[in-house]
Amino acid sequence: MRELITTHSLEMLIPEAGRRDTQRSYDLRRVETLCPELNRFLYQSVGADWTWYQRLSWTYSDWLEFLDRKEVATWIAYKGANPVGYFELERQSDEHVEIVYFGLLPQFIGRGMRRALLEDAIMKAGEFGGRRVWLHTCSLDHPAALANYQARGFRIFQTEEAYEELPDQPLQPWPGAHPRVAPAGSAVNSADAPE
Repeated sequence: MRELITTHSLEMLIPEAGRRDTQRSYDLRRVETLCPELNRFLYQSVGADWTWYQRLSWTYSDWLEFLDRKEVATWIAYKGANPVGYFELERQSDEHVEIVYFGLLPQFIGRGMRRALLEDAIMKAGEFGGRRVWLHTCSLDHPAALANYQARGFRIFQTEEAYEELPDQPLQPWPGAHPRVAPAGSAVNSADAPE
């Protein structure tokens, strides 16, 4: 299906960053062993609700080629033994670091972790050599994504609109999964305000 997508590119300079306003309620660990299966799991599990489809066609070799570079780092947030979210950083030229992917698994949206995870991503981007951190978000992302980025100090430097050919069916981590449906006893509010 063809849809008009609005994409905002945002940036911040590291001197503006580095502050921590939010207490972390999870453990943050960097992925140390090259494991395309893990990155694909995170990409698919976090991104299904937001139509992250571009990497779904990647082969194992594609994942390996992208991840097996010193310019790429993946950080995972854990609550106990459960992964709750992740971010992927890519160091680029001129001391720029892109937050390539960022997000929470569906079961952990609305539990107050988004703000802290973004603050961690900004801090780790600075430690990764970035004097300028940038990212992009689009009209397919979580409704509060843009406001969350701006509340942390990101500023829009470019907005583009383009038609994209999206998958006809909603993406799911596996056939029959419904990641938006909360497990019994959990609180999921996908439209919560910026944290």
